[in-house]
Amino acid sequence: MTTPLEKFEADRLAKLRRLEQLGLDPWGGRFEGHLPIQTVRHLPIQEGDPFVVGQPVRVAGRIRTLRRMGRIIFLDLADATGKIQVLIGQRQVGEQDWALCDCLDLGDLLGVDGHFGKTKTGELTVFATRLHFLTKSLLPHPDKWSGIEDVEFALRHRYLDLIYNPELREKALWRVRLVAHVREYLNSLGYVEVETPVLQTQAGGAAARPFITHHNALDIDLYLRIALELHLKRLLVAGFEKVYEIGRVFRNEGISPKHNPEFTMLELYQAYGDYQTMMDLTEGLILSCVDLLGRGRQLPLGDVTLDFSPPWKRVSYAELFREHVGVDWQDTQGVFQAAKRFGIDTTGMERDVVVHYLFEHVVEDKLQGPVFVYDYPASLCPLTKRKRSHPEIAERFELYIWGMELANAYTELNDPLTQEETFRHQLAGLPEEESMARMDEDFIKALKYGMPPAGGLGIGIDRLVMVLTGSRTIRDVILFPLLRPEKRDGERTH
Repeated sequence: MTTPLEKFEADRLAKLRRLEQLGLDPWGGRFEGHLPIQTVRHLPIQEGDPFVVGQPVRVAGRIRTLRRMGRIIFLDLADATGKIQVLIGQRQVGEQDWALCDCLDLGDLLGVDGHFGKTKTGELTVFATRLHFLTKSLLPHPDKWSGIEDVEFALRHRYLDLIYNPELREKALWRVRLVAHVREYLNSLGYVEVETPVLQTQAGGAAARPFITHHNALDIDLYLRIALELHLKRLLVAGFEKVYEIGRVFRNEGISPKHNPEFTMLELYQAYGDYQTMMDLTEGLILSCVDLLGRGRQLPLGDVTLDFSPPWKRVSYAELFREHVGVDWQDTQGVFQAAKRFGIDTTGMERDVVVHYLFEHVVEDKLQGPVFVYDYPASLCPLTKRKRSHPEIAERFELYIWGMELANAYTELNDPLTQEETFRHQLAGLPEEESMARMDEDFIKALKYGMPPAGGLGIGIDRLVMVLTGSRTIRDVILFPLLRPEKRDGERTH
């Protein structure tokens, strides 16, 4: 039995053949000189018959609606900038182009030459004089009224979702603008943008499980990077004093509204700075992004409104832990009792690991922010410089906004002897498949040649865009989020 989709496609294939019989290429070709539709909509309008006094224009786009009224056809044509009505009259376009109109469907791409004006009802319109068929759509598009209501269908057909979901498309464009702005901001401060390897013999710079691949020519396993950090620090050794990279990183971990296995990080390092330097830089950079939105410094996010006016709150890790967990993080007995109270299984865990889980599960979602949380337990920060007066404390901060960690920064550890010791402690007992199960000996060697004291900063670009566009899920700000392969008929989901 023929399915509705098969019948639909067969009908469109028949129209494709009729286009060919008319001597037209159903896949179009070069079509230059057309104006963005938004530009056309702002052109001046002359009083009188548009075909006589209307300004000649050329537009191209996708057919979003199509209405036939005898010898006249109205359609809405949309491009990346907007949409506009097109009026096609049989007499005005001639018999060849009128025959072409019998082959039009929603979703087809069409070029139009015509005159710009208004209908009697005041609708901005291109009055067509010539049509140019550009591409035939063989599968059904959503109608303009219902759009795409099935969330899974929308995610699996992101290209359609971007066509018919203007809010999603606007978020995608804001992401482009924000990343460009971040680059401009850092470049203006003298930072140099670089590119470092994605494929690495060892994945380091973070505690995460990597994706593993194989290089056939060298016959070695390689890792997709889990952080940008260690190669950028090598560049500090090499004499780059202000350096940054915006790049993709890959972590073989779960998927959630705040996590995608492939995501974009900004990492930067400044010689002769520290985590206070990075705190000031972070506030200035993100505040400039807020100002770019042009909506003021009080942004409504979900059911709250956050005030980004400086200075942002700065509070110690220890203070927040005491406030929300109810014990001092260095009180071993109190920490384990608190974990039991909050239902956290502590089997085989050291105290500071339990502290980390408590902070993550009890404190983080209460940090609406923007708030800088500083001075972390040193055992959680193997790449961070310790406070000279309190070696149990690491000079690290995290920025929280809307209950999410948005930035992570250190006073970088540039002592190769301490770095080697902390690496060895961190690696003890880790299985081979863990990302840092082998020490990066070359990084230690680089430190021994002398890395200047420095501040370092990482900002999750996806989360930054989430906050600035008010998106509750990371899928809304990634063009093509990772999905489980679609189940085919007869297949089981494992």
